[in-house]
Amino acid sequence: MVAAAPPQGCRATDFAALAKTQPTPAVEAAHAKVGPDTIAKFLFTSGSTGQPKGVINTQRMLCANQAMIRAGLAFLADEPPVIVDWLPWNHTFGSNHNFGLVLDNGGSLYIDEGKPLPDAIAATVGNLRDIAPTVYFNVPKGFEMLLPHFEADRRLREKFFSRLQVMFYAGASMPQYVIDAWQQLAVNTTGMRITFISSLGSTETAPAALARTWQSVRTGNIGLPLPGVELKLVPRDGKLEARLKGANITPGYWRAPALTADAFDDEGFYKIGDALKFDDPADPAKGLLFDGRLAEDFKLATGSWVSVGPLRAAFITHFAPLVRDVVLAGADRNEVAALVFPDLGACRKLSPGLAAEIPAQTLLADRRVMAEFGRLLDLLLAASKGTSSRVTRAILLAEPPSLDIGETTDKGSINQRAVLAHRSALIEDLYAGAPPPHVIVAGSAQTVEVD
Repeated sequence: MVAAAPPQGCRATDFAALAKTQPTPAVEAAHAKVGPDTIAKFLFTSGSTGQPKGVINTQRMLCANQAMIRAGLAFLADEPPVIVDWLPWNHTFGSNHNFGLVLDNGGSLYIDEGKPLPDAIAATVGNLRDIAPTVYFNVPKGFEMLLPHFEADRRLREKFFSRLQVMFYAGASMPQYVIDAWQQLAVNTTGMRITFISSLGSTETAPAALARTWQSVRTGNIGLPLPGVELKLVPRDGKLEARLKGANITPGYWRAPALTADAFDDEGFYKIGDALKFDDPADPAKGLLFDGRLAEDFKLATGSWVSVGPLRAAFITHFAPLVRDVVLAGADRNEVAALVFPDLGACRKLSPGLAAEIPAQTLLADRRVMAEFGRLLDLLLAASKGTSSRVTRAILLAEPPSLDIGETTDKGSINQRAVLAHRSALIEDLYAGAPPPHVIVAGSAQTVEVD
């Protein structure tokens, strides 16, 4: 369908002609059958904490959630949004949140064929050279991978910031150094900081449930419940488990009554599986902090709970920019250890003189790379206050997380359980009494002079 200038050699329907079509009684009858509880579609969860589940999405969910989003982000009604978006439509962020937002506010959606992957990020950069968005949506990994391209290209920055109102991230916590770098780019380009906003939700919540519409000092602040969403915080294992109720919540999972029953409590609140805490307990209006996925947390052999989400974020920030992601191990062990997905480009800078084409495994085994990770691991250990916040050993992984076997989703989120299961031999290496050479052990770092 086109508004003008149909492409040569392709069949196209003129929108103006389509708009003149008179609906038949059959169309009117079909439309009349659609109500708030009519199933609009099924969306599968991303599988970041387990096997994907088929979530029922009703018309009520989709319409109510767009009304909630517009009430929370009122500026969207002031100017039709322009969005350049790669997020897949088989997931709720791209298809429900962003696609619905454009429809509901009369905006324009430019479909980006790129992705936050080494061999696909260039396509996103090219599209952002052509189209200046008014709101830019991405996952933290996407913002991180775009940074070096924007730092190296002033014209790209000028185009991108020319009419940008806010930058929006969701799907994971954003490392502080990534936000700081983007803020510096905005100031250098426009003289002003850019507002980063965020949200919390899931496929089951259509997806937006909480949103932060103001600039926050803490990157983990996900704001407050959107209008129409009721939030209940339930004490559990020393944390506050979030449970939600509202017109945007799914009625359940398709043909899975047991899963559906387990997803709701006896008051009808959906158990989203996230823990939250107040940014300022004395002032709830300052918003809530994401406190990790309950399904990812585990107990050490000492009985101490490890809060994976905050520790993972602290680890990535501490090792920035050397680490892309990390999976923490330690269930029923005495200490926490880490499987590290390094940033190979940043690691190469630690070893000047090495050939650019050397295998990743060789690079990561270089004594200068190992020594720097050991030094940083020592510093992290020294700042830790207890066994549940200490990371004592680490392995640098040359093989990236696999999408095919479920270690990562197509949005770039890590499935911790899948990584631990598929790399179980490395877990044994981490906890070996006499650790092999590829294990970095805190307290054994040595100073290495660069040749």
